[in-house]
Amino acid sequence: MSYTIRKAMVIGAGIMGRGIAAHLANANIPVYLLDIVPDELRDEEKRKGLTLKSIQVRNRISNQAIRLIAGSEPPALVTPGKLELIMPGNIEDDLHLAREVDWVIEAVVEDLNVKKRIMARLDEMSGKDTIVSTNTSGIPVNLIAQGRSENFKKHFLGTHFFNPARYMKLLELIPLAQTESQVLEFVETLGRRRLGKTVISCKDTPCFIANRVAIVAGQADLNFAIDNGYTVEEVDALSGPLIGRPKTATFRLFDLVGADITLQVSSTLYNAIPHDPFREVLVGSGSRIIKTLVEKGLLGTKAGQGFYRKTGHAGANATYQVLDFVSFEYREKSDTETDTLREAKKIKSLVERIKFLISTPDRAGKYVWHTLAFLFSYCSHVIPEIADSLYLIDYAFKAGFSHEMGPFEIWDALGVEKTALRMEKDGLSPANWVWEMLEEGRKSFYKKKGRQRFFWDPIRRSDEKLPVDPHVLVIADRKRKPWVIEENASASLVDLGDGVLCLEFHSDANLVDEDTRSVLAVGLKRLDEDFEGLVIGNQGKNFSSGSDLKTMLEAAQNGQWKLIEKKLQSMQNQILRLRYSSKPVVAAPFGMTLGGGAQIAMAADLICASAETYMGLVEAGIGLIPAETGCSMLIQRLLSPIMRTANTDPLPALQKAFENIAMAKVSTSAHHAQEMGFLKSADKIVMNEEHLLGEAKRMVIEMCSSVYIPQVPSKCVYAVGERGMAFLMQAVQTLLWAGYISEHDALIGKKLAYVLAGGPLSSPQWVDERHILDLEREAFLSLLGQRKTIDRIKHFAATGKILRN
Repeated sequence: MSYTIRKAMVIGAGIMGRGIAAHLANANIPVYLLDIVPDELRDEEKRKGLTLKSIQVRNRISNQAIRLIAGSEPPALVTPGKLELIMPGNIEDDLHLAREVDWVIEAVVEDLNVKKRIMARLDEMSGKDTIVSTNTSGIPVNLIAQGRSENFKKHFLGTHFFNPARYMKLLELIPLAQTESQVLEFVETLGRRRLGKTVISCKDTPCFIANRVAIVAGQADLNFAIDNGYTVEEVDALSGPLIGRPKTATFRLFDLVGADITLQVSSTLYNAIPHDPFREVLVGSGSRIIKTLVEKGLLGTKAGQGFYRKTGHAGANATYQVLDFVSFEYREKSDTETDTLREAKKIKSLVERIKFLISTPDRAGKYVWHTLAFLFSYCSHVIPEIADSLYLIDYAFKAGFSHEMGPFEIWDALGVEKTALRMEKDGLSPANWVWEMLEEGRKSFYKKKGRQRFFWDPIRRSDEKLPVDPHVLVIADRKRKPWVIEENASASLVDLGDGVLCLEFHSDANLVDEDTRSVLAVGLKRLDEDFEGLVIGNQGKNFSSGSDLKTMLEAAQNGQWKLIEKKLQSMQNQILRLRYSSKPVVAAPFGMTLGGGAQIAMAADLICASAETYMGLVEAGIGLIPAETGCSMLIQRLLSPIMRTANTDPLPALQKAFENIAMAKVSTSAHHAQEMGFLKSADKIVMNEEHLLGEAKRMVIEMCSSVYIPQVPSKCVYAVGERGMAFLMQAVQTLLWAGYISEHDALIGKKLAYVLAGGPLSSPQWVDERHILDLEREAFLSLLGQRKTIDRIKHFAATGKILRN
């Protein structure tokens, strides 16, 4: 049987259900979103003369969910237009539509009886080949399918999405014994390729893999903090980015989840694992604190107070008080900065930072050590109950909770035997299989032979190959001779095979600096001489945070204007050389792709972007304008194409380009970047970021296999001239008079208007892009000479925040 997904249905329009529906829409899958029919009218419905039979009332819950999707922050949709793919309905009237869809996802409340009733109806109403799955975070899937027909069970499985569905990468699949292998394989491929997920197949055990470990370990962390007098802010300073975890750390995460949900899930798990020797941590001192929070209505973020209470303004200016565990009153946050934390923050390597922290005998070191030691111990003890393969737990933590490294990866890096001996001494001994592994002479959980990685299998007591996704290309696997062509501190040229060269950024924040440009220069030469095509990409946290302005700032302060202009011209020429390369070039942006990084990406023949690409020309925020061809390229994307049609008004497109740059707009996704003009319609968007480089390489090979026609310089920029400049200048002046922008903002806006309009041309005309590049340089140099621009650059370098002066 060959499966495909043309249309889907989500039953349950709560937080998870609407998030899943939105992400299906992101993947271009039309989806019905159903919920229950309300049993009473609201006052406004009565005033409109509606009844309980009115479709507006019967679909009220799903319509409200769709409105919540539209206004969600962070955005649940990659672009607002995807909302059209979500169709409202209700369970009573529309469940029969299950016959016409290919996949039904049930995402109602975590109540076994409710889920079973839905499944009984779906057993009758869904098509014989319809895939049905339950989104549950912990209820055994076999219980949900109990009593269903054999055909239903063949097409049934658990699909545990993580919240928010768009951003959290983990998808746990829980098949029944009867689930057909083709169904499991199809959903796994769909999840990985089309939904962009890290997909792991789980055993049908309580809370599966990620939540089982996280709930128990999280409660253990909470118990240790309370029992040893740690404060809320002290714990969160130690358990977030410092040890490779998200900023939500411990207590902010509890607040996001909600005290009521935490209590319910912990209680349910406690009752479900009587065999687990670690389960008593679920009813320790932390549980008592959670119960008190629930009793007092301090449920967390949704209640406005939990472990934290928001005071002051919303947004970036919000301030928070913290809960005191002794008085159970809120107080101001205390300073958590200690000598240990200050030293730890100086260490760039996560592994070295953790080694430093657990070696310190103070409170910080003790907390971090206990957190990791308990986690390591518990992970080892739940194998093979929840997973036969240890790498699945690492995958679950990285994809499900955005940890930089998984538990076994960290343990490996710290030294398995050394760490295990310390754990044993502290009463947190690993499982027997760890000692057996060490006795057999194996000193690590993972090892590498050539490009193949292996993991230790405690059941077979042997090394097993780590599964390889054929769509994943890992640069690190090629970072050795003879494949490294050129390398310095900021960038590398790596031979990806098949005649494809890769330019990899790896400076701090992947800033494009002089070292990066020197490697790019070598790359362009080698591309001409020895390779068939070039990929510009990397596998850091972000593609590029922009250009490093350090040397230009120093030169400006020393009055070296000719040097700055020479550097600018050299940068522009290099990007033009990239753009007009005789061989195909594909850029592979992801994450933050800003300023100079965005301009390099836009110079490629094609872009292969991760769906989660946040792209923008943000130079106005620091008092400048793009001057590495950015203004020219945005005009060519937004304005020039439409002006090839007679009688087209250029001003709307000109205004859009102006607003993108002047307001330092950053896309909320690659799809949004396409709407903004940073990506072309021919560019490709990849949902799974792990597949990005592999797909970019494939695009280069495809371009090489056809007749590649390089771009050539021409009069390709439509310059509106004085009319366009006057239009933009007036808009800037109006904003200044209304008090929406500062005098310096107005100066930047007017300089930008001058460039985008092509200068004081008496009539619109097509110009060579060198004309615009000259104007870019002129405006950039003028603005860099302003004291307020210098202040903005310095302020941003020191704080990472924009100064409005």
